[in-house]
Amino acid sequence: MSTTTVPAPAPAEEGTASAARPRRVRRRGERSLGASLASHTLLIVASLAALFPIAWLVFLSLGPDKDDYLHPGRIWSKMTFDNYAFVLQHTNFFHWMKSSLIVSLGTTVIGVMVAATTGYAVSRMRFPGYRKLMWVLLVTQMFPIAVLIVPMYQILSELQLIDNYLGLILVYCSTAVPYCAWLLKGYFDTIPFEIDEAGRVDGLSPFGTFFRLILPLARPGLAVAGFYSFITAFGEVAFASTFMLSDTKYTFAVGLQSFVSEHDAQRNLMAATAVLVAIPVSAFFYLVQKNLVTGLTAGGTKG
Repeated sequence: MSTTTVPAPAPAEEGTASAARPRRVRRRGERSLGASLASHTLLIVASLAALFPIAWLVFLSLGPDKDDYLHPGRIWSKMTFDNYAFVLQHTNFFHWMKSSLIVSLGTTVIGVMVAATTGYAVSRMRFPGYRKLMWVLLVTQMFPIAVLIVPMYQILSELQLIDNYLGLILVYCSTAVPYCAWLLKGYFDTIPFEIDEAGRVDGLSPFGTFFRLILPLARPGLAVAGFYSFITAFGEVAFASTFMLSDTKYTFAVGLQSFVSEHDAQRNLMAATAVLVAIPVSAFFYLVQKNLVTGLTAGGTKG
């Protein structure tokens, strides 16, 4: 009796088994390890590039001599806060702070109010020339400061607003309002028109609808407009140095120029003052930071 031996199947090769396994599908939005490392490296480099000038300014402000910026390595052995003490005690620093805050906050309040009403009117109402109005506001941004200073000086002189906070606030509003009006118009376009209709059904006037219903919803856009207006007024130099004549009414940006003369430059005091100047701006940014990103992105979705 013969027996037939059935050969056992040969084991599959390891390469064939691995090829038969399903490949892992990357989820949508999921990045590979290489892409994550590259993006994190780029963000770290960008952060260092942004923080280095600030750290360098703080470092120079700790040098006691005006020429220490030429030999920064020597600052390590003689760091001191004497520059800050001198700026706070022997300059008009607090007068500059008062002037800067008055002008910046005044520009923010008046500029945002005018820009908000303008943007809302163009977003909701269809009056003759509403499109041309926005283009006129845009055209006003095309003139350089050197062209505007002379006619503005004549106007403020006739109104007796030279060396006056109100005059400088109005000048800054002429710069901040056009941009903020365009920004807020785009943000108001994202708010449903049904909210206005609901306000009218409840008996609210157009102003009541605007102040009680629309403005609370437009808080992120208002935060962006306010931040832009504040920064515009806080750091401007040309208008402030031309229209403000008293040393006690100088803003921070103009006060910094007092440390530089024709034959001398006290750069250590300038660095210390610049660090102190950054404190109010940082505090204002901290107050509005929660709404900045939302306002910037939402304001650009419709126009």
